[in-house]
Amino acid sequence: MADGVEPPPFDNDEEDVKEDEDLFSDAKEKPSSPETEKSPDPPHNGVDHTPDDDIDELFKGGSSEIKLDSDEENEVQDNGDKAPVSSKPEKALASQAKESTPQILVSQATTAKTKVAAPSLKSVDPSDSSDEKEAYEMEIKITESSKMGEGMSAYIVYKIITKTSNPAYRRPTNAVLRRFSDFLGLHAKLVEKHVPLGIIVPPAPEKSVLGMTKVKMSKEESGSSDFVERRRAALERFLVRTAAHPTLASDPDFIEFLEKDGDLPKSTSTSALSGAGVMRLFHKVGESLEKITLKVDESDEYFSSANWFEEKQQQVEALDIQLRKLHNNIETLSIHRKELSQSTAIFAKSAAMLGNVEEHTALSRALSQLAETEEKIELLHKEQSEADFFLMAELMKDYVALMGAVKDVFHERIKTYKVWKDAESTLAKKRDAKVKLEMQNKLDKITQAQAEITEWEQKVEKGQEDFETISKNIKKEMSRFEKLRVNDFKDNVIKYLEILMDNQEKLIKYWETFLPEAKAIA
Repeated sequence: MADGVEPPPFDNDEEDVKEDEDLFSDAKEKPSSPETEKSPDPPHNGVDHTPDDDIDELFKGGSSEIKLDSDEENEVQDNGDKAPVSSKPEKALASQAKESTPQILVSQATTAKTKVAAPSLKSVDPSDSSDEKEAYEMEIKITESSKMGEGMSAYIVYKIITKTSNPAYRRPTNAVLRRFSDFLGLHAKLVEKHVPLGIIVPPAPEKSVLGMTKVKMSKEESGSSDFVERRRAALERFLVRTAAHPTLASDPDFIEFLEKDGDLPKSTSTSALSGAGVMRLFHKVGESLEKITLKVDESDEYFSSANWFEEKQQQVEALDIQLRKLHNNIETLSIHRKELSQSTAIFAKSAAMLGNVEEHTALSRALSQLAETEEKIELLHKEQSEADFFLMAELMKDYVALMGAVKDVFHERIKTYKVWKDAESTLAKKRDAKVKLEMQNKLDKITQAQAEITEWEQKVEKGQEDFETISKNIKKEMSRFEKLRVNDFKDNVIKYLEILMDNQEKLIKYWETFLPEAKAIA
């Protein structure tokens, strides 16, 4: 050993080590590796080692600590040994509970079978969280459309089939016929009731006078089938989005719309050319000007909230602009692809005619095969054009309209704020008037002035409460709207890409099949 230092006499301490080992065994410590048990740690050079008594005290101290740790481990091990006996039934109960209460997810509006989250009818308060409401399965489909009447008095009716497990409905399956004006009337009722509370109501499709005039005057259904099909799909998406809302799904007017037999009361204010329609147009222009002039000047108490609303409004405006640009570009792409399909069909016919007059056998066969290939490619272009329109262009159009619905609830909040502040201003004037009456000693009018002050105090309190409620609801609605928007875009983009890739694979196969015919020309 260096510096003449000898290692401690381990041989003389076998009994102490055995006692220490007994302590370890009593503590049920996990066994160490064989190498550490057989060979003790070698002494370090140049370091004085602990005497025998100090080693005993050191091991005793260590044994006491290990014993405490081992006691806890024994309790954990004992509990672990007993746990499987009680955990199995608990796991079984948990699994049964999960199986007995399945969660229904909301699928998108473009799916064939749509599952929407309907609320419990115990509470339809918009301030309630949708997570606390029971989920029901609901499927809404517009299966067909029919033209009723002739001439300018003709109209289109749509057959709506609803399947639901919601007990609020009288039957699990309902089938009704509804006119387009019925959809507009339903939307008007929902807007009147729910937008003042800060609820985002999905917009109904716009009324097209030109498109409907063509349908009325057309004697052949094929000439107006595209317009009717597009409107049918848009109306179905409107119903599915409305049914997916936890508050709107349980609205009495919505339930009546889906299950009432026979015709609904005619909506007189939905006609674009009626007097009510003209007044509605002027009303919208007035509201647009009011949106420009009104602004919320909130106090420090609502400063952070005001910043949030201002940022959200800026985001909505920017998103609206970009959605409109993207919608126009996708519609242009769909039109060009449809024109490409028509041009491909013309080219196929020309190639077939050329193959018929060609005298060279191999070349004639190749031209005929080319014509058949181009006819198949024409169908691919047409299918892709429809995917461009129905999956992407219509999605952008829907969300441009939804951005308008979002702006409406923000504007409604500003109107609620204005009503609150106007009430405060009137209250201040009433108080000043009362002070003047007291100074003039007009006791006969003071009682009436006090009654007016009490009335306006209640209006101020209600105005503040309404403003806080609509602000809270808008934040909830925006959170829900953002989640649905992301899911909608994700699902539609994935479907669009799948169709695009499938068509490209078919296109490659068509040309690979034609290539041997072209090479066979001698």
